[in-house]
Amino acid sequence: MSEVKNYSADMQKLFVQFMLTDPQLFTRIMGIVDERHFDRPIRDIVKFLIGYSNQYQQLPSVEQIKAETGQVIELLDSIEQHSDWFIDEFETFSRHKAIERAIVNSADLLEEGKYGEVETTIKDAVQIGLTRSLGTDYFEDPRKRLEHLKENNGQVTTGWKDLDDKLYGGINRGEVTIFAGGSGSGKSLFMQNMSLNWAQMGMNVAYITLELSEELSAMRIDAMVTDRSTRRIFKELDDVELQVRTVGKKSGMLRIKYMPSGSTVNDVRSYLKELQIVTGKIVDCICIDYLDLIMPITKKVSPGDLFIKDKYVTEEMRNFSMETQTIFVTASQLNRSAVEEIEFDHSHIAGGISKIQTADNVIGIFTSNAMRERGQYQLQLLKTRSSSGVGSKINLVFDRDSLKISDSDLDDDDLAVGTQDSQTSKVIDSLKRKTILADTIEDSAIPPGKTDAAKALRAMAKSKKASPFDDN
Repeated sequence: MSEVKNYSADMQKLFVQFMLTDPQLFTRIMGIVDERHFDRPIRDIVKFLIGYSNQYQQLPSVEQIKAETGQVIELLDSIEQHSDWFIDEFETFSRHKAIERAIVNSADLLEEGKYGEVETTIKDAVQIGLTRSLGTDYFEDPRKRLEHLKENNGQVTTGWKDLDDKLYGGINRGEVTIFAGGSGSGKSLFMQNMSLNWAQMGMNVAYITLELSEELSAMRIDAMVTDRSTRRIFKELDDVELQVRTVGKKSGMLRIKYMPSGSTVNDVRSYLKELQIVTGKIVDCICIDYLDLIMPITKKVSPGDLFIKDKYVTEEMRNFSMETQTIFVTASQLNRSAVEEIEFDHSHIAGGISKIQTADNVIGIFTSNAMRERGQYQLQLLKTRSSSGVGSKINLVFDRDSLKISDSDLDDDDLAVGTQDSQTSKVIDSLKRKTILADTIEDSAIPPGKTDAAKALRAMAKSKKASPFDDN
């Protein structure tokens, strides 16, 4: 526990003397200087100091301060060797005073039930600090810079190589990735598959469901782990138990938590903190199923105002992901206009553009009835902040028994994503081949001398629409 300091009038006066003695020091800390943090009469000096520097872009003299405030203050002698002490002490002083004021002011807000504003006030006070980093010197050490990016920021694989390739290796920590799909498109299955993929890589995963129960979600993952249908799980319970326990010994933590619809990012934060305290494990990856059922913390928004609600929720999710440096994945509904579409764009996302602007990756999930029967999915990259994969399509296969999603070796042409079913395309290709073959046979079978007449008849037949496919 840090020591509680007594910032006496003498200490506060010393801070002001440092500011006046060295204008460069004042420039470094001016962003957090607030006259409300000081006791009177020092407060009058600081108020004049701030106003004068903002208007004239320089510090007032001690004579001007005496004339304006009636306070006498002296400049210090050499302070260069003490500048680091001043910076550290003044930063702590400013933060502690801001927290003190926030707590006092929160009493009225609590009485009015404005809990979101209380949290924001306290959080802003806690985060008061100076910018110590001067940024990255681009030319200084390229190798070190790139190796640091690879080791610390680095993409975490999704478990699907084709998707990783389009995302330049996977999903980054501190980012928000949204899988968007229509009702029944498999959003929950994607969340559950990714949770299992990451757990089997040794990472600690929290899968938070606001729709399905913990038991049903867990049973789906049982099917993925054991490679058997959910119908067989209870019939082969002993084998399922053995396999799940065996996989668990080689994997990281996977926690499945149900939260009621209308929960907030604060509820998620509280749960993860409790989970860390009880288990001693820090969560690496968070899957929330799904975004549309989360409510914002800071604003009271009508659930019907999707644009505003989703804007705040997505911003809060991203801030939380950046704060905790976790892999953060969630899902969202597509709107009605996407029902008949085979290619998605930003206008098809429920709630509009607000969540897309904030999210780092937005990936559409497409599947038709015919594709679902054949166990096929297609991912469409609508937005990628860290790669150039926008517009790309990734084909995945789906095992209808085990519910496992994996990479596919199918090309786009093999998927029924056009206006014609792939079976129809095969029929057309077959008819074309038969026509070519028939023409070849006829040419070879025509007796000498009758070649011209036969060719004329065939040309006349071809000028008419003999096939129903010619009209398409």
